[in-house]
Amino acid sequence: MEEPVFSRIFFLFTTRVTADREKPVALGLMSAPRRRMSSAERRSQLIEVSRAIFAEKGVEGATVEEIAAAAKVSKPVIYEHFGGKEGLYAVVVDREMAALLNLITSSLTTGRPRARAEQAAIAFLTYIETRSDGFQILVRDSTVGAQSGSFATLISDIASQVENIFVAEFAARGFDPKMAPMYSQMLVGMVALTGQWWLDTRWPSRDVVAAHLVNLAWNGLSSLESKPEMSSSKKLNKDKKVTKKK
Repeated sequence: MEEPVFSRIFFLFTTRVTADREKPVALGLMSAPRRRMSSAERRSQLIEVSRAIFAEKGVEGATVEEIAAAAKVSKPVIYEHFGGKEGLYAVVVDREMAALLNLITSSLTTGRPRARAEQAAIAFLTYIETRSDGFQILVRDSTVGAQSGSFATLISDIASQVENIFVAEFAARGFDPKMAPMYSQMLVGMVALTGQWWLDTRWPSRDVVAAHLVNLAWNGLSSLESKPEMSSSKKLNKDKKVTKKK
């Protein structure tokens, strides 16, 4: 009779000691409760996560499931904040357009016309360099030469900002200022297409690319004709004059 009683007492004692020893270890392994994100923080997180996915796959290729998994949230969270994938994509595009336009606008505040052209080129290439995903999104579903779409709209807005450079330069040279909007579209289009090429090559450096862009544009402007004609038209007019003299 004594042995079973002794055995039970020993069992209870050892079990209690073991539990007491393991308790601090268990408490040490417990992780602190995670702080829940605010609504604004969650929106920002979803925008950042989805930007990389949209850049890689486009709006058609990306899925709500994929975005939710990358953000470690459930699908209803995305619907709650943005109404769906398309709503999230629209917010991402709007933010990228605003970021690029603000960068270009702030670069055109001071300096002589050539210096401002250099600043605009640097600003555009800086955006591509620092926000590659954003630029990829802007050009993925709307090419530079398109007449409609987010990027086409953005190019038009930037050209409106750059237009002042040409207005001032044309006024100084006695050229028709009505042509300034067309020349600003030419310059911005040239920079945008070069930017798309540079996005893939990343060579040469940003400043070197900007210097060559401005070199081509500005030296072309230095020899600008007030009333340009096609060379074939010039030859035709010259032949007509010769014929009349005869």
